[in-house]
Amino acid sequence: MTETLLLKKDLFGEIRLSGTGRRAEIVRDVAPASPAIRWLARALLRREARALAALDGVPGVPGIGRIERDRMTRSYLPGTPLHRARPADAHYFADAARLLRRMHRRDVVHNDLAKEPNLLVLDDGGPAFVDFQLAWHARRRGRLFRALAFEDIRHLLKHKRTYRPDLLTARERRILENPGCLARTWRRTVKPAYLFVTRGLLGWADREGAADRGSRS
Repeated sequence: MTETLLLKKDLFGEIRLSGTGRRAEIVRDVAPASPAIRWLARALLRREARALAALDGVPGVPGIGRIERDRMTRSYLPGTPLHRARPADAHYFADAARLLRRMHRRDVVHNDLAKEPNLLVLDDGGPAFVDFQLAWHARRRGRLFRALAFEDIRHLLKHKRTYRPDLLTARERRILENPGCLARTWRRTVKPAYLFVTRGLLGWADREGAADRGSRS
């Protein structure tokens, strides 16, 4: 009998760890999702599947497994979420930046790196990105893609500022001090409503990184 551990349950379904050791895998199951938004949960599952397929073979990104209407499996990456690991190794954020560049070269933006649980410190100390529900695999790198990729970079730098601010370069500090148009628009118009719905109404407890550490942009 396969050992199963429930990792997360919300209105969009369940995420479970199935199996142990080398046979371990992550199962995203949207069948238990709230009926009113199951269509959205399925759309997000398909979105994640497309992104992971485009990133097939990239170390530090889960490998995609079986895809069904309501379920998708991906490889399990043994590691610790960023906010628990609190990486001090000088190489971690440099390696994470290389991973992000490699992801962007595959025409994929993550769109959710502000949340620290979406960044892992693997057991070998390397970086990994998970939870690609909001990721976008673009057909071409137009203006929108470049703007979203810039936000991926800024979110990674925010985490670097938190855990290893001494490693920030002058250019990286300028990036943090000058948010793009998307970030400014999000903060002024969408973010208050988003936080009200996700935290107030849905009760999401995911730590979101910089948003939970104060008023930094």
